[in-house]
Amino acid sequence: MFKKLDGYVIKSFFGPFLFIFSVLFFIFVVNIIWIQLAQFTGKGLSYWEILKLLAYLSVKVVQLVLPLTILLSSIMTFGDFGERYELAAMKAAGISLTRIMLPLFGVTVMLSFFLFLFSNNVIPDFQRKAKNMLYNIAATKPALNFTPGQFINQIPGYSVKFDEISGENGENIKGVFIHKMANSYESQQSIVAEKGKFVQADNRNYLKLILHNGHIFEENLSNADYFQRLRQPDQTIKFDTLVSHFNISEIINNALEAEQITDDYSFQNFIELNSTISKAQKENSNIIENLTNELVNQTSGYLSYIDKVQPKTQIKPIPKTDTLKPQKKQEMLLYAYTKIEGLKNLNESKKTQVKELHSYYSRIIMYQQRIFAYSVTCIIFFLIGSSLGSIIRKGGLGLPVVIAIVVFIIFYILNLSVENMAWAGEMDPYLASWLPNMVLFPFGAWLTYKALTDSQLFDIEKYRSMLKPVIQLFQKNKEHQRYR
Repeated sequence: MFKKLDGYVIKSFFGPFLFIFSVLFFIFVVNIIWIQLAQFTGKGLSYWEILKLLAYLSVKVVQLVLPLTILLSSIMTFGDFGERYELAAMKAAGISLTRIMLPLFGVTVMLSFFLFLFSNNVIPDFQRKAKNMLYNIAATKPALNFTPGQFINQIPGYSVKFDEISGENGENIKGVFIHKMANSYESQQSIVAEKGKFVQADNRNYLKLILHNGHIFEENLSNADYFQRLRQPDQTIKFDTLVSHFNISEIINNALEAEQITDDYSFQNFIELNSTISKAQKENSNIIENLTNELVNQTSGYLSYIDKVQPKTQIKPIPKTDTLKPQKKQEMLLYAYTKIEGLKNLNESKKTQVKELHSYYSRIIMYQQRIFAYSVTCIIFFLIGSSLGSIIRKGGLGLPVVIAIVVFIIFYILNLSVENMAWAGEMDPYLASWLPNMVLFPFGAWLTYKALTDSQLFDIEKYRSMLKPVIQLFQKNKEHQRYR
């Protein structure tokens, strides 16, 4: 009997689970597409490469999609049981709610363990591939990486400078200067143009540039005859329109999968992050110690070696300002004011540096702890969802969806809030990683207790009767209709 019941409960759970997971996963992936869309357009990427990049980026969202799916699926499953009076029938047969929840609790524990393994082993690998692929995609379109007014050597074999760069994708340029970096035995060539435009080439191994109103300056070194080079040392060609193709196959052939970035903490699993945290803690301690010594030296250079040097002569006391001449007194006050202002500016700059160090250290810790924390969130969300479903006794996509969204929003806001506080140094990162779970677990335990005791938690009449004495205080006594 119990085997059939367990199978029925699990089957009823996985129906909405697969549907909800697919929908939520699609929604989160669409959000990623909107954020990363600018990096896909104008790159000459194939559909397969775009799909591969989206697959790398979308793996991360499983950490949030799976707990939310468990929450919503458990509410819908037990809500359907209550709405169809199946829950009442099971209880009438002597089966407790705890026994009914037991098979799904075991499934949730397995899903939590799966999420831990997925976060610990799969996500770091895909994070590495995604970050390196994004880096290499940016390198395949040099036009988007040019800085106006600066000479840049991104195109192999050329040094280029553009005075202005405009357009949605940085395709329009003005004030063009292109110099071919040739050796001593090759012809030296420079191109100057008023304006130009980058155009998508048929072959993505080439960068197509259309230039307008310019000149080509070329020093002829191809002829070995010295006297001929003297007669025609260089030449100038004026053009109205010039189409140039630059070979960027060296950049393309780095491959979109090439791993140029290898030292990011998000590429590591739970165990590897322990050594990264220890290393970051040690480096931060050394940097802060150096900053402290620097501030002390800026305050007074004598303090840095006061314990190491024995003065030969007695130190003269600082003269009182009242005994100084007005001009000397003014000079000393001006010097002190300048020194104080310099120390204030130095202190502000060091304060920013220390905050950045702490922020990076907190990011590593929170990334590590969330590998395990999100797995525990799955279990907490199951307790909340199954209890709410058995209490409200409503299935479908109406009220359960609303309640699940409210619970998830509370969790998500808590997550973001403590994350920002930890990065700002206002909260311990270990506490920040677990605080959302610590807040929601008592709520889940309380809801489970209410469900096991058949509490009418959402019975409006119950709350109305409790508040009736208070409501009557603000109501006027109405005369009975019969006595009017």
